[in-house]
Amino acid sequence: MVAPLQIYILTHGDQVKQVPELNLDSSRYVVHQTTVLDDALDWLQSRPDLPDCLVVDGQVWEQALRPALMQLGLKLPVVVLIGQADTPTSDASSEIDAIPITGAEAYPGAVVHRADKVISQLDRVIQNAIQEFLRLPQPQQAAPTSTPVDQPAALSDSLSAQQHRLTEKLKDRLGYLGIYYKRNSSHFLRHMSQEDRRAFLGELKANYRIIVLGYFAKDPKIKLNQLIDDFVDEAFMADISVAQIVEIHMELMDQFAKQLKLEGRSEEILLDYRLTLIDVIAHLCEMYRRSIPREP
Repeated sequence: MVAPLQIYILTHGDQVKQVPELNLDSSRYVVHQTTVLDDALDWLQSRPDLPDCLVVDGQVWEQALRPALMQLGLKLPVVVLIGQADTPTSDASSEIDAIPITGAEAYPGAVVHRADKVISQLDRVIQNAIQEFLRLPQPQQAAPTSTPVDQPAALSDSLSAQQHRLTEKLKDRLGYLGIYYKRNSSHFLRHMSQEDRRAFLGELKANYRIIVLGYFAKDPKIKLNQLIDDFVDEAFMADISVAQIVEIHMELMDQFAKQLKLEGRSEEILLDYRLTLIDVIAHLCEMYRRSIPREP
């Protein structure tokens, strides 16, 4: 049985009764409501396993949790819930509620939301926090210094280790969802500049041409499955639709048909390459299918 994600809701003692009922899928999440009375540092150090995501109110975050995480050098997915009075005046009221409000949080990867707007979308918000966390760049190794050695060396690797652990957990639980979380919408084809779009599509078409030309070849040097996997990964990360793959295929077949016509050869051979298209589309559809969270 695949373990669900461990979500910790952290509040002060006098706020326990103010926490609303969270309607999260019990097959995907285990929610722990925890009161941070005194020392968040002790609480973090006493954990046998790190949480998969923290959901905290702004007061707990600023006064206790963020300083403790920074002191320990720990990086975790964090959702910070703030009140309306704390919302930046520049925040547009027309924004989608589940879009993070950009604030002055110094902690990498923390996402900030209006508490009164986000409860109904908490599942999506947690996914967003995990996505931001998995995108964090790896810290550069600092040059050796003469600093005291009382800080564990393992803390410098906490981001890499936690990202790897969480990604593997997501893969085990939801197939390709761990990869899905790493997608960056700014790299989607529809969000690219015209120049980047042309360059990306040119590369994608060239790679597809290699797949087509090698599909029926019996050359052991051609790693066809790897070529298809790489092509599908590239399309998936750019949020390419099946219709666009079909368009690329038909454009290539038109080029081949013109060449065959010039050579006085029959175009019927091109019908066999429908198998190539079906194979690639099947791989891509499976990747999209498995990136969708399963229903209980």
